[in-house]
Amino acid sequence: MPGTSPGMTGREIAQMPTALVTGTSTGLGLAIAIGLAQAGYDLALTDLDAAMLKDALKQPDIAKRKTVAISLDLRSQDSIKAAFDTAWKELGPLDLLVNNAGRALLRPVVDVSEAEWDDVIGINLKGAFFLSQLFGRANIAASRPGAIVSMASTHGMTGIAGRSVYGISKAGLIQMTRMLAIEWADRNIRVNAVAPTTVMTESRQQMLSDPVARKNALARIPSGRFATPEEIAAAVVYLASDGAASVTGHTLPVDGGLTAI
Repeated sequence: MPGTSPGMTGREIAQMPTALVTGTSTGLGLAIAIGLAQAGYDLALTDLDAAMLKDALKQPDIAKRKTVAISLDLRSQDSIKAAFDTAWKELGPLDLLVNNAGRALLRPVVDVSEAEWDDVIGINLKGAFFLSQLFGRANIAASRPGAIVSMASTHGMTGIAGRSVYGISKAGLIQMTRMLAIEWADRNIRVNAVAPTTVMTESRQQMLSDPVARKNALARIPSGRFATPEEIAAAVVYLASDGAASVTGHTLPVDGGLTAI
């Protein structure tokens, strides 16, 4: 497990901000973890199996920080509590929670099964809620400020065929952001979300390798370009920063103008 950088004093180590980020083995989660590491955060990285995080831990910027790799199944209350407790124990009090992990589902409404509904809602919304609850409860008990940034989606803000359950889960996450922000504003715990459009992660590049699919996806975005993982990470870092100290209860679209139409 990577440790702190050589030459740090005890005072410097004690002042390092800490973050728990879900779903960090690849894609957006990994980009967010790298962005936070560059911003000086020590990190608790999670995925369904901690072994999936071995490559993430080797990323140069992440390797410079104190990190802990944790298994987390957002469908399990026991797993959520165990992961949070481990992060708090290993890193100390947590300054930031990033609810990034999620499951997509491309399925017509008439074909969605109950098991698929439960899985998508369980990971994208229910799991994020109860992890946020633990974060809020712990920081309130410790009289500490904090910030939560959740990964929403433009599918939670606009309608699109074939993505009903996913869009519903992300719309719920956006409303959760508002509700928690209002309830915890006087506790100095800020809650915001980022709503990306199509982001060119490795998996999405494979999905859009077909020229027709790529053209159709781009046609929905006024700027005519897809977002990059680094742009989404930058939005998360901003919302976690002191520069966003008065920002709470909001969802920031990073979508090339898609939701402005």
